[in-house]
Amino acid sequence: MKASLRDELIWLTTGCLMVLAVVAIAVAFVYTRAVMIPFVLAVFIVTVVSPIVDFHVVRFRFPRWIAIGVALLLVLAILAVMGLMSIIAVEGIVSYAGEYSSTLGKLNQHLFTPLTNRLAEWGIHVDETKIMGELQGMLPGMVTRTVGKATGLLSTGFLIVIFVVFLLAGRKSPARTAGIYAEIESQTRRYIATKFVISAVTGTLVWLLLWAFNMPMAPVFGMLAFALNFIPSIGSVVATLLPLPVAFATYGGNIWIVLSVVIYPGAVHMMIGNVVEPKIMGQGMRLHPVTILLSLAFWGLLWGPLGMVLAVPITATIRIVLMRFTATKPVGELLAGKLPAAEPPL
Repeated sequence: MKASLRDELIWLTTGCLMVLAVVAIAVAFVYTRAVMIPFVLAVFIVTVVSPIVDFHVVRFRFPRWIAIGVALLLVLAILAVMGLMSIIAVEGIVSYAGEYSSTLGKLNQHLFTPLTNRLAEWGIHVDETKIMGELQGMLPGMVTRTVGKATGLLSTGFLIVIFVVFLLAGRKSPARTAGIYAEIESQTRRYIATKFVISAVTGTLVWLLLWAFNMPMAPVFGMLAFALNFIPSIGSVVATLLPLPVAFATYGGNIWIVLSVVIYPGAVHMMIGNVVEPKIMGQGMRLHPVTILLSLAFWGLLWGPLGMVLAVPITATIRIVLMRFTATKPVGELLAGKLPAAEPPL
């Protein structure tokens, strides 16, 4: 009996210490995000491009600095394309900010006015003019924040390149094929490469569908669909609903076209996200859907939108590490959705 009580106290103490450690690490991540976000991005970029260095060093016997230079050129090309996409998307959003603002007036005419009239019949009075004025006044600030975040993303590119150079220079070729590092690298590389291809296909299909409806900003919404697809579950919903205000402003009272602009891209997101992606990824990162949603909330709270993009690979890496130790293995299995088995009664 005393041994059982002692074991319970040990587990309770360990659990409390783990909670305190998580809180302390979270606070540290918040205060160091200006450096940690570029560093983590660089780690994942190196994970994807490191086979290129290994291929040139092992197969063609290139000097290591040449192989690193080739990989670095690829990284710079990818960052340049992503930066160009961000600039085009931001310019499109800024240029159509007026359309979004005028759309609120149309939404007020078609939706809010009948609703407020019905509420007035029930004795509930709503000042729709004040509400619409506040919503329209919020749009310039939203656009400004969007531009500022895009500029911040571009400013971290230089720091990412520096980290990539040093990480590639300190990496040994060929890579290990066994052990915890090899497992993390293999799963992370597979996830990022597959997600990149699937996101590119999703963005292209969304762009073509919106272009078929003569939607303004169709390329911009395609780029946003590509970027938001890296955020599991939530990103596809946001990407589906983003064209809605522009569709109202463009097609006016034609509700069927407005619904089609949402339904068809939404069907693409559902088909790719629920059918194609699971078949390609297989078991994927071995994380339960609830774990993914909680990780999105946690890393999004710490690092914002980029934290949500990095949430799945970071959480999967933590799960792999936890599975390597006997004391933390139940936590790793819990992240995968496996509840601990109940002990048989004595």
